[in-house]
Amino acid sequence: MLTSLLEALGVWRAPLSPPEASREEVLTVHSERLVKRVEAASRGELYPDLEHYGLGTGDTPVFPGMDRAARFLVGGTLEGARRILSGERRVLQLGGGLHHAQYDRASGFCVYNDLSVAIRHLTRSGLRVAYLDIDVHHGDGVQWIHYEEKEVLTLSLHESGRYLFPGTGHVHEMGRGEGLGKKLNLPLEPFTEDASYLEVFEALVPWALKAFRPDVLVVQAGADAHHLDPLADLLLTTRAYERLFRLVLEYAEAYAGGRVLVTLGGGYSLDGAVRVWALLYHLFHGLPLPERLPEGWRKGWEGRLGKPLTPTLHDPEGAYPEIPRRGEIEKRNRLTLQRLTELVAPHLLH
Repeated sequence: MLTSLLEALGVWRAPLSPPEASREEVLTVHSERLVKRVEAASRGELYPDLEHYGLGTGDTPVFPGMDRAARFLVGGTLEGARRILSGERRVLQLGGGLHHAQYDRASGFCVYNDLSVAIRHLTRSGLRVAYLDIDVHHGDGVQWIHYEEKEVLTLSLHESGRYLFPGTGHVHEMGRGEGLGKKLNLPLEPFTEDASYLEVFEALVPWALKAFRPDVLVVQAGADAHHLDPLADLLLTTRAYERLFRLVLEYAEAYAGGRVLVTLGGGYSLDGAVRVWALLYHLFHGLPLPERLPEGWRKGWEGRLGKPLTPTLHDPEGAYPEIPRRGEIEKRNRLTLQRLTELVAPHLLH
């Protein structure tokens, strides 16, 4: 849907076709036990303990060829890391972002963690990596895989785990050992809107990046904090996403030598996600933003989906009802930010 929109807008550039990641590359962040079970399930051979490894569940069902499919997604993000190391400054992976996959467990639609494989490739090449996650769900897999690593800063802004999967991402999850103070979580209140999200984002992210001094940013650009998304409760509009993507590119220039690798992520409203990622694509390539979406494209997809789509790239004004608790939500988000910075500052700034 996204690529057809970009084609209809006349801005689509033929993508590269990276190779699938090798088994050995997947094993740089995952256990042999997990990989064996994914490989077997791909062939229709089901271990009796699959659910212990997060496989064969409602979120992460098994299917023929799943190992190769997952390794192709890993391969795309890993190729992005290779291109950063070869001197490219910006790489966009129109896929990936499978941030829930753990060392020993698939989770939340994620079989292998493409982000962590790419991050490990970058750190083994001597780079300090700042990982920024704006998916509405906590980037738990990436956090835990790199929890004790001083070369990796993880920064996740997400709806609070008190209300949303995966139930983690609290401010006290700060890392361990050499990684202490390098794992930052900003859990946000349900019904957080643009102004509050941007307020805490603009206060936290440049502060953390300036202290950490990364060589490269790796960004998971999930679109499921959009107000139309059916799986979560944040209320971002496309105006907020435009600001976020502009800031990400500015921060990469200011704090990481311009080096940034961006993947996609969650996004379960087709209407919302396709427009958010079209915005990302345009801003990433320095293209002017269109106001209206092509009529033929929109009518074609409305026929396929059986429901209307927003005719403009940006959300219309008044896209959702007034939130009566706005002031309270904004206050709680500020207090969470204050608590987080007080907790991590002695370690991050050390």
